[in-house]
Amino acid sequence: MTDKPAGMTLIIKTVCRLLVGLILLYGIYIILHGHLSPGGGFGGGVVLALGLLAVLLAYGREETLKWLRLGLLKDLEHASPLVFLLIGLAGTAWGGAFLANILSKGRLFALLSSGLILPLNVVIGLKVGLSLFLVVLAMAEFDLDKGAEE
Repeated sequence: MTDKPAGMTLIIKTVCRLLVGLILLYGIYIILHGHLSPGGGFGGGVVLALGLLAVLLAYGREETLKWLRLGLLKDLEHASPLVFLLIGLAGTAWGGAFLANILSKGRLFALLSSGLILPLNVVIGLKVGLSLFLVVLAMAEFDLDKGAEE
């Protein structure tokens, strides 16, 4: 056995380090502008997950977990459906229906012009992105050589 470093080559790690911030920023952009252009919580969440997965592939599982706080990611992923439910119930608290809009509509084509759609997109983006990343991270822990024996 050789003691080669985890992950990919130095070139791939460097390119990943340069691009991962842009990928995550683009995912956030898709989430925040989902009510104004194609995108939204699901599409933006997938892009966020792909940014984190690029780091996982380039650096390996152990190195990725050194700079990612796995507990925080799990907590955010678990809390996002509860936040969605609370946003939905806020409409009933103000005398409306579930998911009734309680925020002002704002100016047309502005970032804050959609009422509850923007916060719901953020919650959905967190749920989708973190769920996809955590599923792949769990699969990365599985060792194919030892899988049949255990």
